[in-house]
Amino acid sequence: MADRNEITDFLRTRRARITPSQAGLPAYGGNRRVPGLRREEVAMLAGVSVDYYVRLERGNLAGASESVLDALANALQLDDAERGHLYDLARAAGPASSRPNARPVSTVRPTIQAILDSITAPAWVRNGRLDHLAHNRASRALYSPLLDSPERPTNTARYVFLDEGSREFFTDWDKAAADVTALLRMEAGKRPRDKALTQLVGELSTRSEEFRALWARHDVAFHRSGYKQLKHPAVGVLDLEFEGMELPSEPDLTMLVYAVRPGTVTADKLTLLEHWADEREAQGLLADVRGTSG
Repeated sequence: MADRNEITDFLRTRRARITPSQAGLPAYGGNRRVPGLRREEVAMLAGVSVDYYVRLERGNLAGASESVLDALANALQLDDAERGHLYDLARAAGPASSRPNARPVSTVRPTIQAILDSITAPAWVRNGRLDHLAHNRASRALYSPLLDSPERPTNTARYVFLDEGSREFFTDWDKAAADVTALLRMEAGKRPRDKALTQLVGELSTRSEEFRALWARHDVAFHRSGYKQLKHPAVGVLDLEFEGMELPSEPDLTMLVYAVRPGTVTADKLTLLEHWADEREAQGLLADVRGTSG
C-alpha cells in the first residue's frame, strides 16, 4: 500500500469513470485512447497546468494546497467519501508529523462496554480495520455466526471473504463485500503504515479473488447509516436499520446500533433470538468478543 501507488491508482480510476460529456466537455475525435477523461482535461477542469497535474497523478500530493485539492475533487466529481480520501492521501504523503497515529485502537474502555450493555437493541463497536472489539448481549446473539467463525481475529472483512457462511448470513453478499472493501480502502488512506491493516489486506488478497477485484477498483464509501438484511440460522431473515456513530472520546472507533420497529416481524424474531441466546449462554456457547481481537 505504497503512498504514491495509492494516489496514482485512485486518481486514474476516478478520471476513467467520467466521460467528457459528463464533465461538460466536447469529445473531439472518435478514437480516444483512454477511458474517461484525459489528463489534460482534468488539468483544465481543475485550473492547473498539465505538468502539475501529471506530477499529482504520479503520487506527488505532498504540499498540495487545500484549494488545489478542492479543485481536483470538483474536477473529478468526487463525493464526500472520495473527497475525504483524497485529503487523507495528501496527509499521508506529507511530513510524518501530519500523519495520524499508525496504530488504531484495538480495545474498548469499560465505560464504553457499560454503555453498550445499557442498550437493549443490538449494538457493537469496531475500529477502522473492521475488527469487532465489543458487543452487547443482543449483538452477540445477532452476530453469533460471525463470532463463531474459525477465522481469527474477529473481523468483518475476514468473515465476508474467507468464511463461506457469510454468503448465507448477508442476504446481499455482493453489497456487503463492496462495502467492507470500500471501508478498508478508506482506512488504508488514513493509515498506510498500519502493519495489521497491511497484513489483513495481504491475507485477503492472497486468499480471495473477489477481494482482489474489489480492492483494485479503489472505491471508498461512508457507512454511517442505512438498511441491512441478515439471515440468522436460528430465526431467519431480519430487516434492520442502523446508525454508525464515531465516539467523540475515541475517534478511531465506531459504535453501530440497530433500530427495530416495534410490532414488526423482525422485532418478534429478535425476541426469539434472545431466548435462543439464553439457551446458548446457559450451555456456555454464546461467543464474547471481549479480549479476543487485536
